[in-house]
Amino acid sequence: MKIPSSRGGAPYWRWLALAVALAGVLLDQLSKRWALETLPPGVAQAFLPGLLNLQLVSNTGAAFSLFTGAPKLLGLVSLVVSGAVLLWILRLPLKGPWESLGLGFLLAGALGNGLDRWRIGAVVDFLALVPIQFPVFNLADVAINLAVLCLLVHLTRPRRSGDDFHG
Repeated sequence: MKIPSSRGGAPYWRWLALAVALAGVLLDQLSKRWALETLPPGVAQAFLPGLLNLQLVSNTGAAFSLFTGAPKLLGLVSLVVSGAVLLWILRLPLKGPWESLGLGFLLAGALGNGLDRWRIGAVVDFLALVPIQFPVFNLADVAINLAVLCLLVHLTRPRRSGDDFHG
């Protein structure tokens, strides 16, 4: 597969999705490494006062601590999701920037949290919203939420003829 010279088709969207996924995984893993090396476990420290604290916790569950204590099962789920999304990116024609961004963010999030589960048996979380009670999260979680947003935009935006790219 060669890198396309223009933004006119599926190969470009495929490369965009893969670039977003790679950047997302790198940022997620580097931020988690920094958090593990810098932050004391469980202690909240103001980062953006009144908005965001840094608080290192480990999560053996999934979103909102669901399935706590099942890191092997969740690691397998992460692997299956990552594989399915990667196959989608590589095999199916992507239809524009929103789908590409959504799939790239989804792959980044699944791989980022999956790597934690496989390497250390728990997901490293360190971002805590201050104004509302919300579980502590990480950049992989942010990527998954961005994926949902991008895919919703992709699915709900008006279609014009010529919007679908194949190749």
